[in-house]
Amino acid sequence: MSATNASNGSRIETYEDFVKVHDLLLAASGLPQSLHFKLFQKLTSETFDGGAHFEIEPCEEGRQRRLLLTSETMAEDSNVFLIDHAWTFRLPDAYKQLQEVPGLVQRMAALMCVDVEDDGGSEQAAESGGKMTAEEVLESEIRNAKETGDGFVRWLELEELGLDGATLLSLNLSTKFPDLLALSLCGNKLENQEKLVEEVTKFKNLKALWLNNNPVLEKGDCGMEDAILQGCPKLEIYNSRFTHNFGEWALGFCADVYGKDNPASSHQGNLPLQSVTSLDLSNRGIHNLINKAFSPFEMPNLSYLNIRGNPIEENSVSDLFGLLKAFYCLQSLEVDIPGPLGDSAVEILESLPTLSSLNGVDASKILESENHIVDSMLQLRLPEWTAEEPLADRVLNAMWLYLMTYRLADEEKLDENPVWYVMDELGSALRHSDEPNFRVAPFLFMPEGKLASAVSFSILWPTQNVKRGDECTRDYLFGIGEDKQRSARLTAWFYTPQKYFIQEYEKHLKKLQSKCLPSLSVKSSATTVVHRSDGSAFRVYTDILQIEEFLTRPEFVITNEPKDADIIWTGMQIDEEVKKAVGITDQQCINQFPFEACLVMKHHLADTIQKAQGSPGWLQPTYNLETHLSQLIGDYCLRKRDGLNNLWILKPWNMARTIDTTVTDNLSAIIRLMETGPKICQKYIEHPALFQGKKFDLRYIVLVRSINPLEIFLADVFWVRLANNLYSLEKHSLFEYETHFTVMNYGRRLNHMNTPEFVREFEKEHQVKWLDIHQRVKSMIRSVFESAASLHPEMHDPKSRAMYGVDVMLDASFQPKLLEVTYCPDCMRACKYDTKAICGGGETVRGPDFFNFVFGCLFLNETIHVCQL
Repeated sequence: MSATNASNGSRIETYEDFVKVHDLLLAASGLPQSLHFKLFQKLTSETFDGGAHFEIEPCEEGRQRRLLLTSETMAEDSNVFLIDHAWTFRLPDAYKQLQEVPGLVQRMAALMCVDVEDDGGSEQAAESGGKMTAEEVLESEIRNAKETGDGFVRWLELEELGLDGATLLSLNLSTKFPDLLALSLCGNKLENQEKLVEEVTKFKNLKALWLNNNPVLEKGDCGMEDAILQGCPKLEIYNSRFTHNFGEWALGFCADVYGKDNPASSHQGNLPLQSVTSLDLSNRGIHNLINKAFSPFEMPNLSYLNIRGNPIEENSVSDLFGLLKAFYCLQSLEVDIPGPLGDSAVEILESLPTLSSLNGVDASKILESENHIVDSMLQLRLPEWTAEEPLADRVLNAMWLYLMTYRLADEEKLDENPVWYVMDELGSALRHSDEPNFRVAPFLFMPEGKLASAVSFSILWPTQNVKRGDECTRDYLFGIGEDKQRSARLTAWFYTPQKYFIQEYEKHLKKLQSKCLPSLSVKSSATTVVHRSDGSAFRVYTDILQIEEFLTRPEFVITNEPKDADIIWTGMQIDEEVKKAVGITDQQCINQFPFEACLVMKHHLADTIQKAQGSPGWLQPTYNLETHLSQLIGDYCLRKRDGLNNLWILKPWNMARTIDTTVTDNLSAIIRLMETGPKICQKYIEHPALFQGKKFDLRYIVLVRSINPLEIFLADVFWVRLANNLYSLEKHSLFEYETHFTVMNYGRRLNHMNTPEFVREFEKEHQVKWLDIHQRVKSMIRSVFESAASLHPEMHDPKSRAMYGVDVMLDASFQPKLLEVTYCPDCMRACKYDTKAICGGGETVRGPDFFNFVFGCLFLNETIHVCQL
């Protein structure tokens, strides 16, 4: 969100002034020009009149709210409404504000529908007080069978009655109800498998048995299901899932032909399923769909079929297509994609031409858009919490379903840290639709004509004709299409098909596992020594203050003119355009290599390593969210399923000092954070090696003389960066910069520690040898640069030399993990403090000599205070 200042900075009085100051904001908002004057009027008069046109209504059993129109009608682009921002913050301040701002956490909890206490226990107790006993239920069923039927009880529900094995046997059910077809014992206290099997296998005609929510199932099956199926040979449904014996009765149950009021066919010999037009077989554990009862002969009028959530792995895709084609009335199908019918919606429709709808989406739209994965039946991702969870924690978890964001900017620069906000109760009640009837945009009003006076609002206007009672919706991903992974990004608000994402992740993983980079041989220096024909000193142009101050060797002299320099050492990127503008020639040495972005930009670094080496142990699982969101979601889902740690760190592609970097285990948060700029998502090192209870990382300095052949050197000088707070994985700590991050030399308290002292104390604390760790670090760094050299030979340039910072963390097993590679790293510490080399002879390395030996290595082929990798 950018802003321009009024020329005089005076208070806005006229519409003309308003437009002059806000012209860029108005254009960015997308608000039709016909509504600009109305917006001006409402902003200057502070008119919030949405309550006269809309009402908020609870939905989803009180776990969400929706917005309804109360006006008789509202035409497209006919009005604009101001929406206040109930909470505006920067992400690191979120928890602190919830704790400290009076009333904020209560308002947010109510707005996000997480303020209701879980009193299900008391309700359950109240309900149980009014329930009948098991004996009373049996008497009631017998009496009802005599009054309304033939006197035989065929369907019996004994649910949530506190029955244990002994009580069940004492009821003598098999004697009283020998013709029982369906028995539900859900929600009891049945624990003894032997007693349970003994009792239920007495019912030889049983078609359905439900034992859900009993302790006996928590202990594992241990053959109980096989024993029950053997003893009840006609059983078709077991714990809501179909058995291999399923047939007409199970299908009839799912089609509402059979139920408690009609447990068996009243017209034996006829076709009881012939009137079935709709059949929901979702999540029934079906392995084989080819069945005598599941046929067009039995169900000639079937027009809707749902087979989601079933593996159906015993049938081939071609056999299933052949079966479904025979249902000539079938018009609507719901099935997992990818799934038993393959992984392409287009191919399914081409194979089943009678379908007019697939997964709730019109077939013609699918064929027109050529979308292979389609699903309109997405379940809402509603907040989850426990009664013991504090309101602040509930809000932090739920807020990603409601947050919106913008970045402030003026004519000079863009704010590095995004602003997040929650719209007021009216705005937050707008739910998502792919075909919305309203649009919302943030708007920064500057009543004094300058950014300092800005007040943030959202503006809301109708984009379709709406009538009374219609739900008012917006597109949560307005302007984002499939080219920007729209379907995957909807996972932030909806439960999308996990199977598809897991499959994408597994394909990605298989591709990584196929990579293997052969090591490049280490060769003695072949790089030509830079020299001047007249033997005079090298002229060095630099914009790095430490080089100006500390490069004191007589072989080098500083010059203020880039075009006169032999060596250009700069903190800015030099491309062909810069070379042309400054007058830099190909004969001058520059402290950067062509295409070095493959190392120094985080997404390119991960891509370089993964393409060259796959998934080495020193690189945490890393995903470029702009291209591999689906694979990340699949990885996240598998970790959640398997009970693994799911903490991730999100880093902007090209920001330093941990700007806009976030640690979270919330999948919605991961996806929503894409909105603040391109990022990588990397598995967080949840168990790092600690130093006196604090997190730390290590900054190494790598000097590169040549890419081909690869000549790289590791400086003897490296330093440790310590977090200020004790390490914790407690949820609130994820918002504490000084707990999870180590870069403190930019306005924060810096705990400097001399490297030799750190190494001694670390070895003593953990009983390890640092030289062993150092060898592993050296091997890893060599592999990083080998990856770049092998994958990007175009990096080589005989006139290039460079220094890179390589940031490393150790895990709890003292294995190195690569964090990032930095171009032209800040070496203030190296110049400021004397230290001793950890390896070799333990020589003293004077801080002021740092750039003297760096330049000696790179330009004079010296090896003082460095070792070749």
